[in-house]
Amino acid sequence: MRRRREHLADPDSDGMSAIVSPFRGRQSTFRKRQSPLGDTKVIDYLDPKFLQQFINDQGRILPRRVTGLTAYQQRQVARAIKYARHLALLPFVAQDLK
Repeated sequence: MRRRREHLADPDSDGMSAIVSPFRGRQSTFRKRQSPLGDTKVIDYLDPKFLQQFINDQGRILPRRVTGLTAYQQRQVARAIKYARHLALLPFVAQDLK
């Protein structure tokens, strides 16, 4: 069964007008997100300051949906973080806060 949506239509019209959608005014122009890598093509595992922005406070690698990287870039960043951890440039886990 369908519900009638006459209460959304203009009350002054003859009832043949289009249904007014509550989502109509929310259309905005899509703006492409800026890459957090900028113009750098190479992800350097010897730069711990750069790699820190892809790690949370517990030392875990942030997911793609948070970092805004492409899948290829995310794999490169993850590999660079793991190399930096083995070289002791980055911690495996966070320090105790006590």
